[in-house]
Amino acid sequence: MTIFARRARASAGRMHPELSLVSYTLLGHLEERDGCRATDLAAHYALDKSTVSRQVAALERAGLVERRVDPEDHRVQVLHLTDAGREILAQVTDSRRAAFRERLADWPQEDLVRFAAYLERYNAGPGGTGSD
Repeated sequence: MTIFARRARASAGRMHPELSLVSYTLLGHLEERDGCRATDLAAHYALDKSTVSRQVAALERAGLVERRVDPEDHRVQVLHLTDAGREILAQVTDSRRAAFRERLADWPQEDLVRFAAYLERYNAGPGGTGSD
């Protein structure tokens, strides 16, 4: 698992120099949810609010994320992807998919099916994204 995590962090930097694995993950979450509050990001990923704040600030400076007033509660700001954020997220996602296809190209079909099932099972467990 440690090697897997290291490879994921390293590949994120190669996919786009401005985008860390954490940044990529946060952008993906914002796209999936069509925006959310920074406190929601911190809670979802069990990160310290200051960590999320730094990441969000960097994404805002890069023009990938913007804050909008929540129409239901004007005291709340909701984070949304900008068009540039959507474009970079799509580019990185395409690059990651291509890298996975290349890495798994010579795996037998039965191994791919088993691997996918294990990943689904792992992600459905406590703390996995499948349990939301």
